[in-house]
Amino acid sequence: MIRLPGGQGPGASGFPRRSASPSRPQSNPVQGRGTRGLDARSFAIRSIVVALILALVTAVALGKLAWIQLFQGQATAEAATRSRTVPHTLKAQRGRILDANGMILAQSVERYTIVGSPKAAADFIPVDCTKQTEGNCHAINGKPVGATGPAAVARILAPTLGMNQMELGAKLVGSNSYVVLKKDVTPQVKRAIDKLGLAGVISAELSNQRSYPHRDLMGSLLGGVDANGKGVAGIEYMEDAALTGKDGYEVYQQGMYGQQIPGTESKSQPPVDGKDVRLTIDGDVQWYVQKALADGKAKYHAGWVMAVVQEPSAGRIIALADTESKAAGSAEAKMNPPLVVTQTFEPGSIGKTITLSGMLQEGTRQMTDKFTVPDRIKVDGQEYHDATEHGPERWTMAGILQNSSNVGMVMASDKYTDQQRYEYLTKFGIGQSSGLGLQGESKGLLTPPSAWDRRTRNTVLFGQGYATNAIQLTNAVATIANKGVRNQQSLIKSVSDEDGKPGQSPSSQATRVIDEQVAAQVMNGMESVADKFKNVAAVDGYRVASKTGTAEVAGQDGRLTSIISDWVGVIPADNPRFVVTVVMKDPQGTFGGLTAGPVFAQIGEFLMQKYELPPSAPRTDAIPVQW
Repeated sequence: MIRLPGGQGPGASGFPRRSASPSRPQSNPVQGRGTRGLDARSFAIRSIVVALILALVTAVALGKLAWIQLFQGQATAEAATRSRTVPHTLKAQRGRILDANGMILAQSVERYTIVGSPKAAADFIPVDCTKQTEGNCHAINGKPVGATGPAAVARILAPTLGMNQMELGAKLVGSNSYVVLKKDVTPQVKRAIDKLGLAGVISAELSNQRSYPHRDLMGSLLGGVDANGKGVAGIEYMEDAALTGKDGYEVYQQGMYGQQIPGTESKSQPPVDGKDVRLTIDGDVQWYVQKALADGKAKYHAGWVMAVVQEPSAGRIIALADTESKAAGSAEAKMNPPLVVTQTFEPGSIGKTITLSGMLQEGTRQMTDKFTVPDRIKVDGQEYHDATEHGPERWTMAGILQNSSNVGMVMASDKYTDQQRYEYLTKFGIGQSSGLGLQGESKGLLTPPSAWDRRTRNTVLFGQGYATNAIQLTNAVATIANKGVRNQQSLIKSVSDEDGKPGQSPSSQATRVIDEQVAAQVMNGMESVADKFKNVAAVDGYRVASKTGTAEVAGQDGRLTSIISDWVGVIPADNPRFVVTVVMKDPQGTFGGLTAGPVFAQIGEFLMQKYELPPSAPRTDAIPVQW
C-alpha cells in the first residue's frame, strides 16, 4: 500500500480524509506584507529626522567651535586667563617704636591666618603613602588617614594647628570657598602646614601682630592699635602716619581652589614697610622712674604719683611716668591716656619761681630786696597766710623764695601788675598745650586778668587760682634752667627714612622768656631752697636747685579735701642736665619737700650714676636769704 505524505492512509475512496473540525478563515499574504512595510517606512523616516537633527546640531556645534577657534580663540583664551588672574595683597609691616637707645618698645611680628576651603575639602581624597613613593602623600603616625573629605583634612591638620579634630572638621563642612580656621599662627606652624600636602584646601595669609616686648613700660604712653593695625591711642596714634606702611600686590593665575599656578605671575608691587619712630625716652630711666614712683606711692600711701624727666638744653623728655600706667596694647591702655598727660592741678608754691622771674625781669624787684614778713597779711579785704605760723622774719627776696612765703610774695608784688602776672604765666607755658601731640592732654586752666577777683589776682602769685599739668610745669622750670630760653618739648627723637636710617631730629623751637642774668638769680634762689631740704632730698656730690609745692585740690566730694604735693628739681644746678618733676596726690606727710622731694632725690641719684656726670663744684655765690 502506498502511504501518502503526512502519514495518512487513503480512505475508502482513495482520497484523503477531511477534517471534522470547523473551517478557519485563511490570511491574505499580500495584506500582511503591506502592514509590515508601512511600519518599516515610518521607522526609517523617524530615524532620518533624528539623524538630520543630530547632524544639524553637530554642524552648529562644529561651526561654533570653528568660529571660536578661528575668530574668537584669542579673546576666549584671554577671558579665561582673566577669570583665573586675580590680585593678591602683600601686607606691609608697621614700623617699630624704639627708645632713645634703640630698644624695641613696639614691633609687628610675622603671623599668619590659616584659611580653609570647605568646597575643596569636600572633594579631598588623601593619597595613601603605602601605595605612592613619590610626591605628596598623607598619613597619620605612619598609618592611612582612614577617611575622605573634611574629616580627612581635619585628621591631618588638627595636630599641627593644635585644634580639636571635630571642631576643625565642622568648620570645613559647607559649600563656601573661604573660612578662617585660626589666626595669629607663627611662621614655624605655617611651614609645618605647608608640608602636609593640603595645597588647594588649606592656605595661609600673612598678617602682622603688634607686639610690645616691655608691656608695662610706658604702656599708656605707647597706647595700641585696632584689629586692622591702625594706631588708636598713645604714640601709636600720634605717629600713625609714619608707622603705617603701604601694601603691595601680586597678580597671578589661580587654580579652582585658589592655589597659585606656578609661573603665572604677571605683575607685582612690593610692599613698603612703615617707618621706625625713635623716642627721646630712655627706657632704662623710664623703668627706674616707674619703680621709684611705685616705691614712693607705697611709702607715703599716696593716691597716685607721676614724674617727668627732661633735658632743659633741648626740650627732650627722657621719662614720662605715673603709677596708673596700663599694659601697652591692652584695652585699658587704649582707653586711658597717661595720667601725667591728662591730670591737671594747682602747682602751689612752685609757681613762685614764675612770679619771681617776672618781677626780676620787669625790674620791680631785686633778689636782695629786704622785707619784714609776718605769717599773715590782709589785702583788699582778703587774708593770706603762710603754711606755718611764725613771727616777723627779716627775709630778702631770696629768703621769701627759700621759705616759700605766700605773704612775702604778696608784699613783694605791689608794683607787679595783673597784666604782667598773666603775661609771664603765659610766656612760661601755663594754660597752653605742650605741643607734644599726645591724646587726652589737658592744657590746664588760666583765665585772663579781667576774670580775676580780688583774691585770685594774688593767689596766682604763689601757684593757686590756675591749673597746669606736670609736662607744662616741667618746661616752665626747664626754661629757667636753660638760661631763660624756653624750648619746645619733644618726645620724638627721629623717624627713619625710606632706607631705614634714622632721620634728623626735629628742630627745637626756642623762645627767650627772661634774660640769662635773671634766670641765674632765680636758679641761685632755688639752690637755697634745696639747701633747706638737704637732709631729705639731697643727692650726694651734686648741687640741686629746686622748689617745692603744696596745694589744696578738690577731692571726690568736690570740696577742697585733697592735697597735691610736688617738687621740681634741676640737677646738677651748676651745669643743668636734667629737670625732674614729681607730683603726689594725698601723700602722708603732706608737704612736697618731705614726700615728693625724697622721690626726686632717688631719681636724681640714678641719673647722675647712669650718665656718669662729674661731681659739682662747691657753691660760693649764694645770695643772702636774711638781713
